[in-house]
Amino acid sequence: MSFMPLIKKVRKPYKETLKKREKNMRNYSTKEGKKKEPWIESCGNIYKDFGFDDEEAANLLARATLILQLIQIIKSHGWTQEKAAKALGVKQPRIAEIMNMKTECFSVDLLLNYLARLGKRVEMTIKDINQAA
Repeated sequence: MSFMPLIKKVRKPYKETLKKREKNMRNYSTKEGKKKEPWIESCGNIYKDFGFDDEEAANLLARATLILQLIQIIKSHGWTQEKAAKALGVKQPRIAEIMNMKTECFSVDLLLNYLARLGKRVEMTIKDINQAA
């Protein structure tokens, strides 16, 4: 799946979300007293803000969080993509997908396996939806 169909899928719900949250928009002033563009307060999950349903937004956020951890580990070791691929037991193009945040290319399960191969353990916290925000 390429990035462009994802954008097309997101645009309509995002506009609807903007309309629903219009009352929450705030203007803020700079030191010069000029007003800037209004901003919208996030619900805590960027994917939900873009209009994805709760289940898909949670899955996308989990994958993005795990990929960010992989990127941080790769960078902290100073690995090239080839060295990272060797450490994970994959080919270099998979590392390129990780480095480019291609969340659609990975499942949560696969990302957890990659982190385990690097000697990392993932701990999760489960909360009620009402308390998560």
